[in-house]
This record gives sequence, C-alpha cells and structure tokens, in this order.
Amino acid sequence: MSSFSRQLKLSSSLIKRLQHRATAAAAAGERSFTTTEGHRPTIVHKQGLDILHDPWFNKGTAFSMTERDRLDLRGLLPPNVMSSDQQIERFMADLKRLEVNARDGPSDPNALAMWRILNRLHDRNETMYYKVLIAKIAEYAPIVYTPTVGLVCQNYSGLFRRPRGMYFSAADRGEMMSMVYNWPADQVDMIVVTDGSRILGLGDLGIQGIGIAIGKLDLYVAAAGMNPQRVLPVMIDVGTNNEKLLKNPLYLGLQEHRLDGEEYVEVVDEFMEAVFTRWPNVIVQFEDFQSKWAFKLLQRYRNIYRMFNDDVQGTAGVAIAGLLGAVRAQGKPLIDFPKMKIVVAGAGSAGIGVLNAARKTMARMLGNNEYAFESARSQFWVVDAKGLITEERENIDPDALPFARKVKEIGRQGLMEGASLEEVVRQVKPDVLLGLSAVGGLFSKEVLEALKCSTSTRPAIFAMSNPTKNAECTPEEAFSVLGENIIFASGSPFKDVDLGNGHIGHCNQGNNMYLFPGIGLGTLLSGSRIISDGMLQAAAECLAEYMTEEEVLKGIIFPPISRIRDITKEVAAAVIKEAIEEDLAEGYREMDARELQKLNQEEIETYVQNNMWSPEYPTLVYKKD
Repeated sequence: MSSFSRQLKLSSSLIKRLQHRATAAAAAGERSFTTTEGHRPTIVHKQGLDILHDPWFNKGTAFSMTERDRLDLRGLLPPNVMSSDQQIERFMADLKRLEVNARDGPSDPNALAMWRILNRLHDRNETMYYKVLIAKIAEYAPIVYTPTVGLVCQNYSGLFRRPRGMYFSAADRGEMMSMVYNWPADQVDMIVVTDGSRILGLGDLGIQGIGIAIGKLDLYVAAAGMNPQRVLPVMIDVGTNNEKLLKNPLYLGLQEHRLDGEEYVEVVDEFMEAVFTRWPNVIVQFEDFQSKWAFKLLQRYRNIYRMFNDDVQGTAGVAIAGLLGAVRAQGKPLIDFPKMKIVVAGAGSAGIGVLNAARKTMARMLGNNEYAFESARSQFWVVDAKGLITEERENIDPDALPFARKVKEIGRQGLMEGASLEEVVRQVKPDVLLGLSAVGGLFSKEVLEALKCSTSTRPAIFAMSNPTKNAECTPEEAFSVLGENIIFASGSPFKDVDLGNGHIGHCNQGNNMYLFPGIGLGTLLSGSRIISDGMLQAAAECLAEYMTEEEVLKGIIFPPISRIRDITKEVAAAVIKEAIEEDLAEGYREMDARELQKLNQEEIETYVQNNMWSPEYPTLVYKKD
C-alpha cells in the first residue's frame, strides 16, 4: 500500500471514529452494546476505560479483537488476547510463586508484596494513593520506582490485573491516530513511553517494561505535582528478542521478534504524530530504549517535539550535578571541574549521555570554543566490555568515537587499546571513577585498590547502575577498601555506612528522580516548544547548588528524597528561567510569555508552587441532568 493510500485510510478511519463519538454524545452520553451473560444478552452503557474499570463487565486481556474495536478498547490493553483458562493459569502461577517466596524467599518478595498493596490502593482510591506516596516518599519511592520496579517489570505478565496506560503495537500500524482518541482525557501533560528493549540493567523485557513508565509517572505526580488525570504511561510493543518471553504462553505482548530498521522507525513516528496531533502541548519522555535507538530517536525528534530521553539526558544531568558536588566536596571552586580526570565504565546510552553533557559543561567553563571542547575531551577515559576505547578500536560506535583516546596519549601513560579497568585506574590516577555499565560488582577490590593511587585528596566513586544488583560496588566495599575520605554515590538506594568512632560514610543516591520531574514541570509551565541543552544544564546546576557548604564538606552531595517536592520546585524554576532567557518560553494558561518575563526568581518559584497538584479530596456536588 502506498504512503498516500495509508494516509487516506487513516484519515477516513479517524473521521468515522469522530463522527461515531459525536453521535454518541448527542445521545445523552448513553451507548448500548450487546454482550452475553450466560445465555442472555446484556445492554452496556459504557465504552473504553469505563468498561475496564467496572468489575462487573471487565474481561481484562480476554476481550476479543472484535470487542476491543466495538467497545473502543484497542490500545487500552496488551495486544495478546487470552482465554479465561490462560488468565486463571496466570493467576494461579503467580499465587504459587508468592506462596513459595513467602515461605522460603529472600526480601525481594516483601518489596513486591508492598508494591501489590500500593497498587491495589491506587486502583481503589487515587487521591489516597498519592497522599500516602508523598507523605512517605523516602520509604515508598524505592517500591514504586527503582529498585523494586525492576522486579515488577520482570513479573509484569503475572502482576497485570487492570490496565494502566496505553499500548501501541506493531499490529496497530495505520490505526494509531484513531486509537489515541480511546484515551478519555482531553488534556494530557506528560507521557512516559518505552519500547521495553532495555529496562534498567535487566535487558529486553518486552511489553512488561510498561511498569517503568507507570513508576516514573507516579513520581511525576508525587514529586512534581503533575495532575494524575493528565499523565499517560505508554508501551510501544514492537516485539521482543527475549526468547524466554517468546516461548511463554502467558506473556502479554506480541510474540514475535523485534522490528528493526525503517519498520521500527515508522511505528515510533506514527505514535509521535498521533499523540501530538491530539495533545499538541504534551511532553514525551523516552525511557529505557536500547542504546541503538536512544540517540537516534532523540536526535530525530528533539527539535520538532517537546520530548527528552531520561536515560541519555536525565542520567547525564544527575551525574553532572554529582560531579560538580564532588568538586565542592573536595574544597575546590566549581571552575576547577574541567581539571578533573574521569574514568567512565560503560559506553551505552547512559554512559555516552553523561560524557557528552560533562564535556559540554567543561567546555562552557573554558570559554565554549573549539579549543575548549578538545581540552575537555582529554579529561575522559572510557572503558567498555572490551576495555579502554582508543582510536585503534575496530568498528567503534560512532557515539563513542569522540572519546576514543589517541594512541600517543595513552602510550605516555603506559596503556593500550583494550586495557582493563584496573590498569586504566592505576595509570590514570583519576579524581572520579564513574560506573554506568549495568555490570554488578565491576568495581572489584582490585579496581578499588587501584584507586588508592588517585591524585585527588578525596576521590569520588559513582556506582550509578540500576537496579541494586547491577551497582558496580556497594558503599561498604568502597569505604572498607579506601577508607572514609571518599565521596560515594549510587543509582539505587543504599544505607549510610557506620565507620566507627562516630564517623559516617555517606551514601548519596544519584537518582534521576531529582531532575526529570522538574525538567518536565518546568517545560510545561514555561510553554517552551522544545527542551534545550541549556534548560537541561540549568536543571543540573540547580541540583548541584542545592546542598549547603556544610553538607557538601561532609560528603553529602545529593539531598534526601524526603525533600523531593522542594527540589523539584527549584529545578522547575531554573528550567523556566533558562527557557525565558533563551526566548523559548511561550507561557502556560493565563501566564503568557510577556508575563513570564516580568517574574523575578521568587515569583517564578511561587508560580511553580501554585501549579503543583496536591492530593486533596474535592467537594463533590451531584447534579441531575
């Protein structure tokens, strides 16, 4: 079918859908469908999410494709239609697994049980759910987000009870513009979308990766005060290359290998066009796309749509904030950042994203010219699974090429292509060892011992990979080998280490949740049409400056999660201010661009605070038509 024919089919399909909706609206909001209850037909005055949220009529994944089309359910359920026997089998398998874990298992099932309890509360009472989450954010953020969300995604086919979010699959090509109108909200402010190809450090989890999008949006509501009625988690199901899932009859997604090349891009293109057609002001956060596509899609869309990639840009921002905090913790001025020697373990989307952001930050401090960029490049040594990356590397990833070390440079240091992490650390004597490898335990005792050679009086170790089992090392390991005079940060939560004699080894959680809610909220309230590098940089610098001098000198470079709403307010204000300075701000609701430009710092913060949703029960008034 030609492109023109597809567009014609798409347009006619959408027109029919809208005409159908208009007719329904004219009929006093009532719509009848025939279903079977035993042997008698039953009239249903509902459609879409109303049916799925009604325990009397809901069939969950057992709705046939015909029913999904007639009841406006396409896209609101995972694409695999299941029989009632399969649903029962899935429930019983999950129940037996919990029984075994509860009897003999480790602590993981406890976290999963807590997630289940919170999820049931969310299903029953959304206001109370967010009230609890905000009040106990330090306790429950690790349950609804990392690290427990990784466990949730691994088991999502067994945990699925009722739909939350939308599913756009390869089987829906040509239908997405129509499908997007199945979502009931006329206004959506924030979408988090994943294709499930690289969930945390757990690999390809297919459709089960929607758990990460749901968890992120819970934090947008709790931390940024996004209205929960205006957020939308999305899964783009283009298949999976996870053989275990492909062979699992209870898997909820498309049981076929992942699309690739132009076919893949066409599916994502159609999704982006559909959501921005219905909600022109929405912000889309890309989450856990494999490195192969993360950068390509970011470059493809970032100057057209309001979007960003949290793995590339959010992780980079948190890392930059941590690196700037490490400079402060060493008692140096921030202008010394370009002098730091940084060894980076990991060259995936997160690693390259951090490298690019750190290089830009250094270059900006050095004058933002060609010499500054070249000088900044020389401060990084990148090690991947094959060792140190140099210009001699065959088939080098184009994204990693700017950071490949020159042969003459490493020769003087006694290094060569493919040198091990331990060798690189020993010879470079870095100020910072930064882990974004998703390889648990990579910072072995030998690597940490090598860091004793650091020329820094207070070297920093950033074990940033998630979930917890993928952390490059634990704080106990780092402090036991290197002593108390280090700075430690991780991606997952760890407890502080008691070093004896009243001394505490502070474990800083460099979590993306410090930044992405503020980036999203600041973009929304500024009305900026894009999310610029300057806005992201402003967010990172705001986080770096949030801690007091006294806290930083103790080795505390990230704030406690309990202050997340205040942090988010500050970050959002910094993003808005930068959008105004770059002349990108177009305003939000009654606050137009000219009014925004008149606000001082304190007024911007008040403006942000006044636009943050809080979970309070509204007064309800019944009105009979």
